[in-house]
Amino acid sequence: MILHYLASMKTREDLRHLLHRIDGSGYKAYKGLQGQYAYDNFTLFIDYVQGDPFASPSRLRLRLRNQFPEWASRNRSREVALRDFLARQFAQSIRRFAKGQRGSGKSGAVFIDQPGQEMLERMAVVLDNDELEVRIQVGLPAFGRRIAGQQAAAILLEELPMIAGHSLFPEVIDEGKLRAHILINEDADALRGQLEGLGLVAFVANGALLPRASGVDPRPLEGGLPFLSPDNMEVEVQLPNRQVRGMGIPKGITLITGGGYHGKSTLLRAIELGIYNHIPGDGRELVVSNPQAVKIRAEDGRFVEKVNISPFINNLPRATDTLRFSTQNASGSTSQAANVMEALEAGARALLIDEDTSATNFMIRDHRMQQLVPKEREPITPFVDKARQLYEELGVSSIIVVGGSGLYFDIADKVLCMLEYEPQDLTERAHEIALQFPQDRQGEGGKGFGGLSQRTPLARSIDARRGGREKVRAFATRSLQFGVEEIGLAAVEQLVDNSQLNAIGDALLYARKYMASRPLAAVLDQVMADIEAGSLDVLSQQKEGHYAVFRKLELAAALNRLRSLRVE
Repeated sequence: MILHYLASMKTREDLRHLLHRIDGSGYKAYKGLQGQYAYDNFTLFIDYVQGDPFASPSRLRLRLRNQFPEWASRNRSREVALRDFLARQFAQSIRRFAKGQRGSGKSGAVFIDQPGQEMLERMAVVLDNDELEVRIQVGLPAFGRRIAGQQAAAILLEELPMIAGHSLFPEVIDEGKLRAHILINEDADALRGQLEGLGLVAFVANGALLPRASGVDPRPLEGGLPFLSPDNMEVEVQLPNRQVRGMGIPKGITLITGGGYHGKSTLLRAIELGIYNHIPGDGRELVVSNPQAVKIRAEDGRFVEKVNISPFINNLPRATDTLRFSTQNASGSTSQAANVMEALEAGARALLIDEDTSATNFMIRDHRMQQLVPKEREPITPFVDKARQLYEELGVSSIIVVGGSGLYFDIADKVLCMLEYEPQDLTERAHEIALQFPQDRQGEGGKGFGGLSQRTPLARSIDARRGGREKVRAFATRSLQFGVEEIGLAAVEQLVDNSQLNAIGDALLYARKYMASRPLAAVLDQVMADIEAGSLDVLSQQKEGHYAVFRKLELAAALNRLRSLRVE
């Protein structure tokens, strides 16, 4: 059977003859290329051919024997790092050998899912037992809508073997760089896995470089100041490949304070992205956070569907129901309350909040305002009165950047002050100030935190049809076009890769099969369990190369912002 299969498989020369025969034909003749072709050191699969040169590029796969040593994929962490490294090598090789645009539309372009600073598990390179599979896209070339056969032959028969040959085999790989890539990923996973046992929500290694080159350039800032933990917060951790010392942020309530431009938000940003591993040289390789830590912010104008925001907002005018609060256009405070409650519903274990992106009336209400507007006329209970309840009753920690109010001193377990990007532990001083200048305000938190949302999504409301077929498209990390709806995700700040949105869009469709009287949290858990058991490939019938892993928290965020969503 195997000999017959090999004998019947088309070859590279067969592909050359096909391209010669259809040269100059109408573009649809490219459909005849679909199939598989034996090359010298890999098999080429042409799975899907685009309808015209302006459409989404054609999907191809290269399968080859995995020749890398056993140590490179010994466990899940190492396998993910190997796949990530090879995707980066292949992308570099494309830039080196592919000649790019030749003809109309996307003609001549060769694409692989391009990794950034984060080392995400992605489907661009897959390890399947003893084989590697590389999933790419190619714009099959044309002039107008006539096939450019000679140019296609140059891409598929000459450039593609060169790209693969210089990126996918051990003999062309710098083993030292590969080993560093793999071992740092393994260590970061191990470090994150030890946080719970150490009683920490985050860890920032000594020597880490936290500042970025700019707001649009995520690479480390040249000449940035290396991080150094305060002595009394320093923790030493043994990892598989090294020992590391750094600042451990304990469970509970931690404030990050200090003057403007001294690094408060920079530290918080590093912590919020500590849910991901980072490549060697990024500076944040050993900055890790609880994997269920969520950045919370205000989000004016967002859609909210039947969320229980009553722990924070109650007694609204006109008897508006805040146990099942809905709106098409949330205010800053109601959106931030909904963001907290939705995150808790999806399993958040730590909330990360920056006052700069928060609604002021959601965060604080001082004594003077309490005197002017008594509690019976104020529907909002500020976060300062709920954070302690969140931790003591639900075990959910908070890390909060504050620079303009000392109201949080009374509830803080730790107070970090950033001074020229250096952290100082000023917990004792903050508590002394709280005693010296006691608050006259009354606590407004009530006797307990309050109830959480228990919602059941309706599958019929997850509708991506547009023009008679389902259409989902990701735009960077900003939004998803979902049928006729646009899901705005710019405020979901822990999304870092367009391929995460590609996967989330299809995961929303996939999740519908579990929406038969199941709570939202159970639906999310089942989708994630299926992905864990079968990889992101479960989300599509196609061999999709532009998927990257996401958390159930971001899947929930997308679902909750879908304006057609209806829940019971």
